[in-house]
Amino acid sequence: MIRFTILCKTLIACTLFTAHASPAWAETLLESGDWQAIKELENGKPVCVMSAEPKKSEGKYSKRGTVLAVISHRPKEKRIGEVGFQAGYTFKSKSTATAIIDGKKTFKLFTQGGHAWAFDTTADKNLIAAMRAGHTLVVKGTSSRGTLTTDTYSLKGFTAAWKAINKACDIR
Repeated sequence: MIRFTILCKTLIACTLFTAHASPAWAETLLESGDWQAIKELENGKPVCVMSAEPKKSEGKYSKRGTVLAVISHRPKEKRIGEVGFQAGYTFKSKSTATAIIDGKKTFKLFTQGGHAWAFDTTADKNLIAAMRAGHTLVVKGTSSRGTLTTDTYSLKGFTAAWKAINKACDIR
């Protein structure tokens, strides 16, 4: 049941992270550690996605939606290794969020609505490299109501999921 719930949340995240996504088919590629990987078709085009839920979420909020870390490949659109986070709330307007690997490497993220992303492809690549080498990812952001949140993700299984989406979408 947990596996099905995570797959559903991943499909929801994929839909939210794309403007006109309509996944009609999805294949679970891998579940490794705290990460899962899927391949789906959006508008007839292959998309490979890996995601994880935080192990711990902190903040003085009363209600919060789905929280996920998501990395995706959309090879037909030449969008490879895009890193994004779904916050479960709307970020404060014009705010930035941060991703911190093992308390050592910090990456700034831009926010829009309920999502945060790396600023460009170079930042995506650097963040993924740090995540592959790391053990813990912490994402910090501020909601539109001014609530600071801290989400802690395990990176156990990250590299296996990364390799699975690369293979499934034929990324070298």
